[in-house]
Amino acid sequence: MRNLPLRMQDRIFHDLILPQETQEMREKAREFAVREIAPLGHEIANKEESKESFPSDIFYKLAEGDFYKIPFPKEVGGLGLKYPVCATVVTVEELAYISDSIAAVYDVHCILAGHALMYGSDFIKQKYLRPMTTAEKIGCFATTEPIASTDLSLRALKTMATKKGDKYVVNGHKRFITNSCVADFVTALVNTDGKLSMLVIDLNSKGCRVGEPDKKMGNKGQLTADIYFDSVEVPAENLILEEGRGLHIALGTLTYGRVGIGASGVGMAQSAFDESIEYMKKREAFARKIAQFQYWQFRIAERAIQIENARNLYSKAALRMDQGVEFPEPEAAGAKYYGTECAGDMARDAVQIFGGYGFMKLLEHDQSTYKVEEIYRDCKVPEIYEGTNEIQKLIIARELFGKEFTA
Repeated sequence: MRNLPLRMQDRIFHDLILPQETQEMREKAREFAVREIAPLGHEIANKEESKESFPSDIFYKLAEGDFYKIPFPKEVGGLGLKYPVCATVVTVEELAYISDSIAAVYDVHCILAGHALMYGSDFIKQKYLRPMTTAEKIGCFATTEPIASTDLSLRALKTMATKKGDKYVVNGHKRFITNSCVADFVTALVNTDGKLSMLVIDLNSKGCRVGEPDKKMGNKGQLTADIYFDSVEVPAENLILEEGRGLHIALGTLTYGRVGIGASGVGMAQSAFDESIEYMKKREAFARKIAQFQYWQFRIAERAIQIENARNLYSKAALRMDQGVEFPEPEAAGAKYYGTECAGDMARDAVQIFGGYGFMKLLEHDQSTYKVEEIYRDCKVPEIYEGTNEIQKLIIARELFGKEFTA
């Protein structure tokens, strides 16, 4: 296990925004991440994807710590917190500080699959959501298809669900679906006779097949795979809300997810920042510590304020959601694009600060490894999934100019 650097967040970030309940949850999540995830962090970030490599021990320990109960009310097995969104996203940040793979697994299980189920009937909540909070069931969320991702229109979405009596018959193909390799069910966006709808589909159903895990550049502990539906029969009672409401459910869920992804960007940025500060105080060049060069002093000062702003932005978006705002724009879109851009900026600087060491997956001489290399690989995909950063900027522009100028 690597030694963790000094947390600069504790020195320069003064949380005057989030409630005490949330700050206590942050401390709980941080303690868990340091104790349970950090010893396995390097292995998670580098082990090639397979069903066997899924971090199941950590997944179930998160359940033992009641972390999957954070987002939900007591009537469905949750903790019933006053500020559940705030608590959920600070948990994501603390997990991402150690491992963005674990943060992504948590995000999809709780925020995406879990929040989509919150739109459902009492039957759906009790059958699928309640056992999710204890990890008796693992969930995943599927909107993306081979040619439908950013574009979730009827034109692009090809997975069809045809109503036959008291069942839907589903045919189609979903792609890049996190947790699908180990999940029990998927909340899937489908085309029901020209209307976008959301179904809960048991993955052990006849005709349903999950592919092998994708091999990715980063986030290797976050397993993604295709899901294939070949005349899969789904009970009509597994329809969430009603036909034609699927896009609303998907966008409401993804909006929550984007706040979480923004928080994960902050976690990675803070980790790379802390690693860099520690290294700059030790490493010498031209008989001076790197920390003594004004160029890097100014650049790190810029990154410190960027991280501060990104954390404040996701906190504000989360507070608005906890106040009952389903689509807190422009804060949610801003939190996602700015937080993940912050991670990319800081990771790129961190690799440069570490020089050749920052480019090393493993230094053969002494078997040393460097966290900044892992963050550099992991930080790219959050700029893409759950709505590309370009789409987030379009959402913000729409708030400014209106749909008549940005449609």
